[in-house]
Amino acid sequence: MAINFNVVCTMSIILNLFLVAMEAQAGALDVVAKFGAKADLNTNLSKPLLDAWKEACASPTPTTIVIPEGTYLLSQATLEGPCKAPIELQVQGNIKAPADPKGFKEPKWVSFLHVENFKLFGGGAFDGQGTAAYKREGFEKHDFCSNLPINIRLDFLTNAMIQDITIRDSKQFHANLLGCKNITLERVTVSTPKDSPNTDGIHIGRLDGVKIINTNIKTGDDCISIGDGSKNLDITGVTCGPGHGISIGSLGKFANEEPVEGIKVSNCTLTNTSNGVRIKTWAGQFPGTASDIHFEDITVKNVSCPVLIDQKYCPWNKCKMNEESNVKLSNISFKNIHGTAALPEVVKLVCSGAFPCENVELADIDITFNGPNGPAKSECKNVKPNITGKQNPAACSTPVPENPTPTV
Repeated sequence: MAINFNVVCTMSIILNLFLVAMEAQAGALDVVAKFGAKADLNTNLSKPLLDAWKEACASPTPTTIVIPEGTYLLSQATLEGPCKAPIELQVQGNIKAPADPKGFKEPKWVSFLHVENFKLFGGGAFDGQGTAAYKREGFEKHDFCSNLPINIRLDFLTNAMIQDITIRDSKQFHANLLGCKNITLERVTVSTPKDSPNTDGIHIGRLDGVKIINTNIKTGDDCISIGDGSKNLDITGVTCGPGHGISIGSLGKFANEEPVEGIKVSNCTLTNTSNGVRIKTWAGQFPGTASDIHFEDITVKNVSCPVLIDQKYCPWNKCKMNEESNVKLSNISFKNIHGTAALPEVVKLVCSGAFPCENVELADIDITFNGPNGPAKSECKNVKPNITGKQNPAACSTPVPENPTPTV
């Protein structure tokens, strides 16, 4: 009897695909089908999600938790490790926080804590419903002592991937990363109105090895803010605007801050932002260091201050402007930054008189300003940058005013 090897081969492939699918299905925990979650905006997702997480975390084999399509109400969830095996959370649906900020006893909504080999993905959204919070009566933009929750906290994760997730309308920061090692955020979307205060898109602090790739951020504060202790960051392909730009800092506000080092921001586009790429440290206050920071291949479109070192950072006059910053900045470059500015101060390097900036490079800066308030300016203080390539406007050609305009 002749054997048709093509048929046998095809059947073998189909069988293998079936077994792979069955294996994947066996390792998936559906919060609706297995744990009773309901996409009705009345049933709290908290218990089904926590029950699914508990089972997945205890499993000795890799497990995927699935939140199917639909809109869910989630009061709060802390998803904590360590877990026995890699774990994934596939969010396909739209998860909403309670609109009333009074319902939160802690400044967090969804938290992932002490997890290794973790992936959050799926195309779904975390909606903080923050409009009611930052427009409430009596709220001030500098009211940082409030108990407003952060949409997503990622604390002490190792080898993690956040991919194809939307984070919107947070009541405070959208995503806060602390103490992580080797974490990647790719194709993340952050969206909130431009008048939403203290709603940083992604805030980073005290971690080592972060990649932010092809991410789109629209917010009312810094698109990305980088705090003390941040090391080995690679930010590329980010679009930012509206917002306050991509910022290192603010630094020097608190005692015992850890050094910032090894930051690269490249191939990013900023549109209609109040700042472009900047480093900000508090006037006076506490010592610190930031070094090996590089911004390159940046496009700015109608940005108020595209290139900025601000060592007189003092929002709402909450510091002593007559004192110098005690944060030492060194090994910094701004390369191939081009586009248009909304204000004349195209380049502003205001360094500390106590610790002047060292080894700063300006290379191929070409930013035009066509407004009514005079020609474009490049201002420098307490710094002697290395200048190469085209400089439009001419580098450091304008003195810094005695009382520079505060930035936010």
